[in-house]
Amino acid sequence: MSRVGRGADGGAGAPPADGVRPAAELAELLAAMVREETVAPEVGTDGDVVDDAAADAADAPFRRLHALLRRHYPAVFATAGVDAVGRNGLLLRLPGDPGRAEDENGAENAARAAAGGVTVLGPCVLMAHQDVVPAPGADEDWAGAGWTHPPFAGVVAPGPDGELTVHGRGTLDDKGALLVLLEAVESLLVSGWRPVNDLHLLLGADEERTGTCAQAAAHLLRERGVSPAFVLDEGGAVAVDAFPGVREPMAVVGVAEKGLTTLEVSVEADPRRAGHASTPPRRSATAALGGAVAALERHPHPAVVDDVTVSLLESLAPHLSGPLAAVAGRAGSLRGVLARLLPRLGGEMAALVRTTTTATQLVGSAAPNVIAARAVAVVNMRVATSSTVARATAHVDRVVQLAVHGRRRRAGDGLTARVRVVAASEPSPPAPMDAGWDRIVRAVESSYPDAVAVPYTMLAASDSRFLVPISERVYRFAPLRMTARQRAGIHGVDENVGADALVRGVRFYRALLAP
Repeated sequence: MSRVGRGADGGAGAPPADGVRPAAELAELLAAMVREETVAPEVGTDGDVVDDAAADAADAPFRRLHALLRRHYPAVFATAGVDAVGRNGLLLRLPGDPGRAEDENGAENAARAAAGGVTVLGPCVLMAHQDVVPAPGADEDWAGAGWTHPPFAGVVAPGPDGELTVHGRGTLDDKGALLVLLEAVESLLVSGWRPVNDLHLLLGADEERTGTCAQAAAHLLRERGVSPAFVLDEGGAVAVDAFPGVREPMAVVGVAEKGLTTLEVSVEADPRRAGHASTPPRRSATAALGGAVAALERHPHPAVVDDVTVSLLESLAPHLSGPLAAVAGRAGSLRGVLARLLPRLGGEMAALVRTTTTATQLVGSAAPNVIAARAVAVVNMRVATSSTVARATAHVDRVVQLAVHGRRRRAGDGLTARVRVVAASEPSPPAPMDAGWDRIVRAVESSYPDAVAVPYTMLAASDSRFLVPISERVYRFAPLRMTARQRAGIHGVDENVGADALVRGVRFYRALLAP
């Protein structure tokens, strides 16, 4: 691992004039972070780790990552109080200086208060997570899995467009965001900046599993009486080619988040019937389950254009042309038309306006010559803000029951279909587009002046959902530029981020905290 950045020993050195280190240095440091294979241990439905020995081994990369962060961000860790939250999670509290917001020194003090940026609003929480989704290790067939470089090698090399790029698992989700956040705070602290109110940095370590670190942090903040005035986590990004007809990059900021629900859809046969593959029944539990899963795809949840999507479309209207511009500009009065139109424009547009369901796991018989007495599909459901977990689950149950039993319940096949909620979280309410939103927009203008800032509902799930009960201003945005190809690499193959995006990401957080 090469030594990068703040002095030859990896510690603090003189900061650059603008507070942002060169792109090549940021790229090398992110590569070092990628080399730590921080995959959170697998947990069961009860929340406990499945394999204690494997979990203990999984802790080592997190410990090494913590050491790396302490070495490269000494001012952050010297200034902050640090609490362990969950397994390997960190909650840092940088104490505020309320005197900066008092009006006893006139214009000079007002200028100091303005320099506190978003922390003027009150206690703030900025979030990024350390863990990543699994990928093939160095001793596995990573090339056969489709990777150009080993996922955890931390390769810095030109990308498809020739730009200096960091390749590897976690570069976008979410170590790139972690890097630029800590870089910005470190450089500001070194320059003498302090937050007006407490600034909390929540660095989760199991966002890709269950989010217990964020849950523990939310509980700790609630116990301490902290109601954050502003929360910013991963979610949107500076997306290129994200909306048909929009040429400019879009800084899509999640002001709401879909609910996340895991369903178990099962079909059971009469256990007294023969279960040998040589004498199959006319209709098996496995076949009936397959029909139910296919029916869920044929009968999606209803499409609804909510207020957030209306705001998104109206914000984009000036950047569109032709009939689409006219329709987007009148989105509020054309919700019905848009509810029919948007699902036809592709998967991302469909997901904006409806609850989505997809089967992710299938379980049948334990042996190749035994007919399953019970077939199970795990269904991942993302609940739209226009719905609830109960309403969305009822839709799934109706479709499944109709697929398995028909309008007139079939007699004699002995099959029983059930839909069970395994885990669920409701969609979040939209955050207000007020002072918190305005500060995000101004920070985007400072770091990506060619981008259009627009609100949207985050389609995936983030750790920030656990802070919604204690804060009304919860936003989701990672200040990194992502092409369509790069977005496909998140949880996929060849995940990578451009070095220039890291520089701009640092500028975003600096502008957010000290405009």
